[in-house]
Amino acid sequence: MSTDVELQTSGNIWKVMVQPDQAVAAGETLFIMEVMKMEIPHEAPCAGKVTAVNINEGDEGLDAGMVAVRLEPL
Repeated sequence: MSTDVELQTSGNIWKVMVQPDQAVAAGETLFIMEVMKMEIPHEAPCAGKVTAVNINEGDEGLDAGMVAVRLEPL
């Protein structure tokens, strides 16, 4: 069963640190958002393989709840 990593708040994507087919560990930073001049890291809730990255560096005005990254268990 896949795990969706959603945006925790509205904002802009500052840095994307993963790509499809990449294995990640629980707690690893997947991407960093810029929200009101603050950097908000989003981490993997579990270990898995990245199957989708729905965001790009520089994306602006994204809404909370959007699925940014999808993980499949290893």
